[in-house]
Amino acid sequence: MDVRVFRDDTLLAYSAALRSVYVDAFCAPPWNASTADADAFVDRLAVNVRRPGFTAALAFTGDTVVGFATAWTTLAPFPTDRCYPQVAAGLGPDRTEEWLCGAREIDELALGAEARGKGLAGELLEAVTADAPEDRSWLLTSLQSERAMSFYRRQGWRQATHPSPGGNGIVVFLGPRHPARHLTPQSL
Repeated sequence: MDVRVFRDDTLLAYSAALRSVYVDAFCAPPWNASTADADAFVDRLAVNVRRPGFTAALAFTGDTVVGFATAWTTLAPFPTDRCYPQVAAGLGPDRTEEWLCGAREIDELALGAEARGKGLAGELLEAVTADAPEDRSWLLTSLQSERAMSFYRRQGWRQATHPSPGGNGIVVFLGPRHPARHLTPQSL
């Protein structure tokens, strides 16, 4: 397998393949996304490739995309759309600003079924965080997927929040080189 990094709209040439991997990864339990969610992901890519610090890593077997990760720099002020309010509620305003703004934010990490269990997810994650600003990277995930939670922990990521009040089980993880990771509890 071959991992390639993209930092601009050349990624969009692979939109159909990325959609296919998204469907394979997220349109089943525990995520239960719909094909409309997959379409929305592809539509967001055209905007996301223009974000500051945009980085994507695609995994290929031959010419076939079998996995991907997308990331960008979280801007200040901290965003208020999507799940961001739950993130901010979980960390509080000061830590949100200090730990997440200006850091590399992992948006999506997905593998097709045939690519799972081979260490590829770790390679993709490393590819999009290798040059994170000041080694600061973060992501959010759902408590619904113990598999995802276990994976991030095995990769050295540290859970920084409990599910936020009124949230849907969203938690924040800080990357293995994030300078604030030592400020989080050892285990939540």
